[in-house]
Amino acid sequence: MLNYLVLSLILLDVALNVVGQLSLKFGMSKMGNFSISLPTLLSVFSRAALNPFIILGVFCYGMGFLVWLIVLAKADVSYAYPMISLGYVFTAVLAWLLLGENVTLTRFGGILITCLGVFIIARS
Repeated sequence: MLNYLVLSLILLDVALNVVGQLSLKFGMSKMGNFSISLPTLLSVFSRAALNPFIILGVFCYGMGFLVWLIVLAKADVSYAYPMISLGYVFTAVLAWLLLGENVTLTRFGGILITCLGVFIIARS
């Protein structure tokens, strides 16, 4: 039972990180084009701090951090941490589906290799 609970918490952490990453990306895409210079970045960070998608992303990362602390207390980090790579899979697929990002066959191949690795670790 504990293993399923820990696995559920790991998947919750992955989901929070995926939602956080996609929210941050979507929020920053709404910021428009800007140059990378110190005065510009201060303005961008100020605007980003008020963007609801950026706020959601930061909140998800914060909640994911708290969930991760519980996972670390209950599972071997050598088991739990590689499972986080599922976030790469879900983030890439959802960025392709929701944000229209170009995900090449090479990237999908890497995603499949990642899934295989997670499957092998999960069985251990």
